[in-house]
Amino acid sequence: MPANSSSLPAPAAGLARPRPGALRRLLANPGAVAGAVLLLLILLAAATAPWVFPHDPLDMVGPPILWPGQDPAFPLGTDTMGRDIAAGLAHGAQVSLTVGVTAALLSLAIGIAVGAAAGYAGGWTDVALMRVTELLQTIPSFLLVVVIVAIGRPSVTVIALSIGVASWPVVARLVRAEFRTLREAEFVQAARSNGFSHFRIAFLEILPNALPPVIVTTSVLVANAILIESALSFMNMGDPNAVSWGSMIGDAREMLRTAWYLAALPGLSIVLTVLSLNLLGDALNDAFNPRLAG
Repeated sequence: MPANSSSLPAPAAGLARPRPGALRRLLANPGAVAGAVLLLLILLAAATAPWVFPHDPLDMVGPPILWPGQDPAFPLGTDTMGRDIAAGLAHGAQVSLTVGVTAALLSLAIGIAVGAAAGYAGGWTDVALMRVTELLQTIPSFLLVVVIVAIGRPSVTVIALSIGVASWPVVARLVRAEFRTLREAEFVQAARSNGFSHFRIAFLEILPNALPPVIVTTSVLVANAILIESALSFMNMGDPNAVSWGSMIGDAREMLRTAWYLAALPGLSIVLTVLSLNLLGDALNDAFNPRLAG
C-alpha cells in the first residue's frame, strides 16, 4: 500500500525560486543593463582607488584651481587647496558605497526581524511592534540621522549606523505585509502539520517567498543612504578624516561662478550612482513582479 502522505516531509514548494523568465527579462531590460554598467564602473573606481591614487585625497598635491584637462597630471583638475579632484571622486566613491551598503544591510536586518515577528505572530506582538515602527516613522529620517550623528562623533561608521537605524521601518512594514499574506499558505500549513518549529517556518519557509519585494527595496535603501550621507557632508557633519562627494560639493559652493566644475563633478557622480541604483530597482521590480510578467 502507498505510504500515508501525511508522513512524508514537507514539500519543497515553500522555498522561493526565481520565476521562469525573470532573469531573461532582467537581462533584456535596457535600463537594467545601463544601471549595471554604471554601477560596475563606480564599483571599479572605488575598488582601485588605493592603487590608482595611493596618496591621501586630502593632500595638497598641485597648484590650486586647475581646470579639467589643463594639466595631464591632474586630468580632472584640482580644487582651491590644490587637491586632486580625480582622487577625491575615487576615494569618495568608497565612502558613499560603504555608507550605502552598510546602512542598507542594517536596515534589512532590523526591518526583517521586526516585520517577520509582527507578521508571523500577530496579536499583541504585531500591535506593539507596529506602534514602535509607526512612532519612528513620525520622525523625519534625515532629522533623526542628524541628531544621532550630532550626539556621536561624526565618522563613516556612525553615519552608516545612524542611517540604518532611521531607515528600517520601511522594510519592517513591507516584510510584515508579506508575512501576513503568506502565513496561511498551503506550504506553511504543510510545514506546521509536520511539526516544524516556528523559527523554521518563519525564516526558512515564509521569508524566502517574501524576499523579492525586499530585494527591490534594497536598491532604494542604498540610494537614499548615499543621498543622506552626501547631505550630511555638505553640512560639514561628515567624517572630517575622509573625503566624500558631499564634502567636495560643500567645499566648492563658494566657487560656483568661477570654478563650477568643482561642484559639478562630484554632483554628477552622485547623480549617476543614484540613477544606476534606481534603474536596477525598477528592472528588478519588472522581473519579479508577477503582474508584469506579460
